[in-house]
Amino acid sequence: MTTRLSIFPLPGALLFPGMQLPLHLFEPRYRAMISDAMARDRRIGMIQPRGDDGELYQIGCVGKIAEVEALEDGRYNVILEGVALFRIVRELDVSTAFRQVEAELLPILEDDALSLGRRSSLELESRRFADVQGYAVDWDAVARLDDESLVNGIAQIAPFDSAAKQALLEAPDIETRAELIIQLMQFFGRHDGDESVTLQ
Repeated sequence: MTTRLSIFPLPGALLFPGMQLPLHLFEPRYRAMISDAMARDRRIGMIQPRGDDGELYQIGCVGKIAEVEALEDGRYNVILEGVALFRIVRELDVSTAFRQVEAELLPILEDDALSLGRRSSLELESRRFADVQGYAVDWDAVARLDDESLVNGIAQIAPFDSAAKQALLEAPDIETRAELIIQLMQFFGRHDGDESVTLQ
């Protein structure tokens, strides 16, 4: 089944199902997009541009506007909640300033969980990565997260490049996503002893 989605192409800002993403919208076309979404079903599609030519990746995430604050000068602060991944079928020829696509919503996997070994490896590698990067993390709170919240939360906020984050978004299940996160943390977070993080 396909659906019509207004899209917000934004490099590096990914939304994952079950996660929240705060946005500040100031461009007139995206202010118009939020007004339109609020009048319809409160949904927009977050997706990354592939380059500077306007081409888009094929996979994004539908976000439902959970909170909206309309500022006096016309800007918006919104919080999106990730609903489901989508695949672009085709871009629509529209008169609106914002882009719209026909999209296929991807099925949500039931009982998508990590093996105990993968969960342990992910938490261990996350601690190492956070230490190297100098992040302060409430590990007790992390331990209480369910598998999906843990994996998708790390995938959404980790400081990886756009292509790496897109690969995480396109992972077919959270076990695969968790394994890729571990590989990316090992790749991006190697410490060479001189207080800098190097690629290796």
